[in-house]
Amino acid sequence: DFASLKSQITAVVFFSNFAFFPYLLFISLYPILHPSTHPPPTIHHSLSKKYKYIQNHELKSLDINTKKCTQQTQSKHSRYSIKKPKMSDSEDSSSVSSSSSDEEITVAPPSKKQRVASAPLEIAPSVQSTDQQRKSSQASKQKIIILLDQARLETVKNRKGLFELLNCDDHRDLCKKKLKRDPKEFRPDIAHQELLALIDSPLNKSGSLQVYFRTNKNVLVEVNPSIRIPRTYKRFSGLMVQLLHKMKIKAGNTSTTLMKVIKGPFSQHLPPGARVYGMSCQGTLYSPNGLATALIPDEQTSDSPPVVFVIGAMAAGHITVEDHPYIEKMISVSEYPLSGAAAISRILGGIENQWGIV
Repeated sequence: DFASLKSQITAVVFFSNFAFFPYLLFISLYPILHPSTHPPPTIHHSLSKKYKYIQNHELKSLDINTKKCTQQTQSKHSRYSIKKPKMSDSEDSSSVSSSSSDEEITVAPPSKKQRVASAPLEIAPSVQSTDQQRKSSQASKQKIIILLDQARLETVKNRKGLFELLNCDDHRDLCKKKLKRDPKEFRPDIAHQELLALIDSPLNKSGSLQVYFRTNKNVLVEVNPSIRIPRTYKRFSGLMVQLLHKMKIKAGNTSTTLMKVIKGPFSQHLPPGARVYGMSCQGTLYSPNGLATALIPDEQTSDSPPVVFVIGAMAAGHITVEDHPYIEKMISVSEYPLSGAAAISRILGGIENQWGIV
């Protein structure tokens, strides 16, 4: 075994020397055959050439970039350079210590970009008044009264023993199995959207709006104009549960009542001489501005009869004269069926334009 291994090793060494022999012969004979040329190229020599080429290329690109930077800085400073006007001979002789007329004074560039002022917008005139003047002016103004009818606000007890506002998303099985009613009917979010559109309007903030809403269980609620409706549905749901159980909601810091359940029917709370209009897609069509000019008085005074709008807060259906016999006329503000919040925005926008409320 050892002899065979030795013979194999000698064979490998012999053949490797035989394969490497032509390269050694070429290297040894190259200086003799070409004495004036450079030494034969080796692997190390070719790598050093490549390294030198890359290094020279990087230096050239660095020089080009520095030249570009210097040109940009010169062009920036030339923007803010101001030439002195040429002076007369008398002025030149008097000012010996002054510099020549061809000198340039460089001004430092501004640190921030100056904004270009566009055309001024129309600004509403500011009204400065005391609290007493504001209260007296609001008392003398005519108010638009709006009733949100058929709002689906019902409470239900969940598995944890807490009361929640019944809605089609969280209580679908309960509506189908226990109540045996269509879950699509229970949409308290419609009343939430409509109250947000009413309370956040400039008409309400100017003290010219009074809001009521009536549930499908015939619970009539009066809303204080100074209330801030919660933005999220979850907080609105908790507020409505508290209202339906305690019959009123007061502000935390003061004793102001923000919402309270009042005795019905709604006709008892209508001011004398009020003109009541119902909103329906089947009513007489008006544009928002046409509605304001036809139904709303030009001046906001207490002498003119108050105007009342009855708007639905249910998922399907519309207001009928049978439910509200005091309605004079059914009107519409669009050719297309709109959501309650969209219809409210169109109505209030026309009234604000009529009365000049910005």
